[in-house]
Amino acid sequence: MYTTRRAFITALAAAIAATAVAGCEGSAMGDGSTDTTTLTIGILAPQTGPLAAIGTDMLAGWQLYLDQHDGKLGGHPVRVIVAEEGDGGATARASVDRLIKQEKASVIVGAASAPAVATAAGPTRDAQIPLIGVGGRPSTISDVAYLWHTSFDSRDYGKAIAAHIAKTVPGPVWVIGPDYQGGHDQISGFVDAYLAAGGKLANADGKPVFTPYPATTNFGPWLAQAKASGAKAVYAFYAGAPAVEFVRQYAQFGLHGTVPLYGPAFLTEGAALQAQAAAAAGVYTVANYSPDLPGPANQAFTTALAGRIKGAPTVYHLTSYDAAALLDKAIAAAGPDPTPQAINTAITAITTVDSPRGTWRFNAQHTPVQAWYLRQVTGATPANTMVTTLATIGA
Repeated sequence: MYTTRRAFITALAAAIAATAVAGCEGSAMGDGSTDTTTLTIGILAPQTGPLAAIGTDMLAGWQLYLDQHDGKLGGHPVRVIVAEEGDGGATARASVDRLIKQEKASVIVGAASAPAVATAAGPTRDAQIPLIGVGGRPSTISDVAYLWHTSFDSRDYGKAIAAHIAKTVPGPVWVIGPDYQGGHDQISGFVDAYLAAGGKLANADGKPVFTPYPATTNFGPWLAQAKASGAKAVYAFYAGAPAVEFVRQYAQFGLHGTVPLYGPAFLTEGAALQAQAAAAAGVYTVANYSPDLPGPANQAFTTALAGRIKGAPTVYHLTSYDAAALLDKAIAAAGPDPTPQAINTAITAITTVDSPRGTWRFNAQHTPVQAWYLRQVTGATPANTMVTTLATIGA
């Protein structure tokens, strides 16, 4: 699977580079002025491993915006360099160092995982280069002067859905997630808000379960615990390949259809949902985006992506698209020869971002203030369908 996906991502990265080169050709811009400084944008994305499908979505969302804007951001041609995120550790650090020191990137966009964001945040801050996150914001980062997220704080998912579950599920909830920073943030965001809303955990010791990451492929021992716990629902956070296996095994253990399964969007997003098929039917997820949101902006977005991707748009298509839209505005406002510092200052002045998810704004921590939605997997061809608006989180 990953060999095929790596080849696909390589082809997509080549298309991004080709678009950037095309944007540099010729001297005339659409408004009659001459082309100005070419900017290098680094994209930190997983190209192999359990989150490779998310990397594919990131690049596709980014590429769509570039294609719609003649390969330019803020009127400037862009040179795009895609670098491997890996597991967020040494590989991500080497990629970030290369983008900063060798490629002289003016901005870095990414990454998919919280560990990679944590790895990239220090070097980009020290170099005074904006880092535009499109995945989870880990709770361990306090200095956000050069860190922005078009996506979410990792704890926001659980916060958004906790009161709904406490109100609608008639009994305790069993909770599980992966043992890394992103998993701890996602799960603690839910647990803290759920307990505050009067909920009770069904886990034997009253604490959520954390499974080894990324090594866990057999969830049987923990699903047996969930089944024996008497839980009235399960809340789980997994993404990519682990999400596929968790949902499949959830059905195999007889929990599907008897104990409702809830989780953040990634549990049933994109390639994961396609692989899960009928096993995902009925699963509830919380998200800051749903492919069936009403409005012309989302209709145009989903229509534009339809010929480029298999299945429906995902959160990562959206957040990467919005990262490009944000930079388009900031670079235009940063002047004819924008430095990384000038771009960062320009982002600070942006009050709202128009998006397929609806208009949103940054809070003091540089994450979005945005609406959150409850979705459920429905249909003969499984799809995430919006059920209701849950809350606005992030203010």
